[in-house]
Amino acid sequence: MKNTLLTAVLVFLSFNAFAETKTAIFAGGCFWCMEPPFDKLDGVVSTTSGYTGGHTENPTYKQTSSGLTGHYEALAIEYDPAKLSYETLLSVLWKNIDPFDSAGQFCDKGPQYRAAIFFNDEQEKQLALTSKTVLQEKFGSDKKIVTEILPAKMFYAAEDYHQDYYQKNPIRYKYYRYSCGRDKRLKAVESLINQSAS
Repeated sequence: MKNTLLTAVLVFLSFNAFAETKTAIFAGGCFWCMEPPFDKLDGVVSTTSGYTGGHTENPTYKQTSSGLTGHYEALAIEYDPAKLSYETLLSVLWKNIDPFDSAGQFCDKGPQYRAAIFFNDEQEKQLALTSKTVLQEKFGSDKKIVTEILPAKMFYAAEDYHQDYYQKNPIRYKYYRYSCGRDKRLKAVESLINQSAS
């Protein structure tokens, strides 16, 4: 019995050690605020705040904040596709961004704060396009969804102090999120979606 149990444990550990994970890359304004909704999902292995989409190698936060690097503040989400689908990740993204803002997100304006979906392959591209189309159909021509869908480029992890910022600095994080009006605007967008769907 002990040998059987030991074998089962080893098989389980071996399976998990070689379990395939995937990475989704989304931009939704301040990356501090993008980590929490994905961290809480069962199947998410890790989230990493960073920069992508631009032309500057190894950009710093200061460089990216200038808006001159071409990079977006973004989030890399490592997840287990056996537990969590890419469609679910897309659904969570749409609920945490303002899809109508082409100038940035919430109080943060500039090209580095625009919302975007970065696809890694054709399947992700089609799923992203479909999810955007479904959402757009709820509004017709009244409102245009401007969230970009772009091919993934090199992703650069942000400085350590940006990682898990909402956990390391909860008071500052909550103050920033509130003063930026993020949750207030998200509720307004949700209300618009519900009204259009009814």
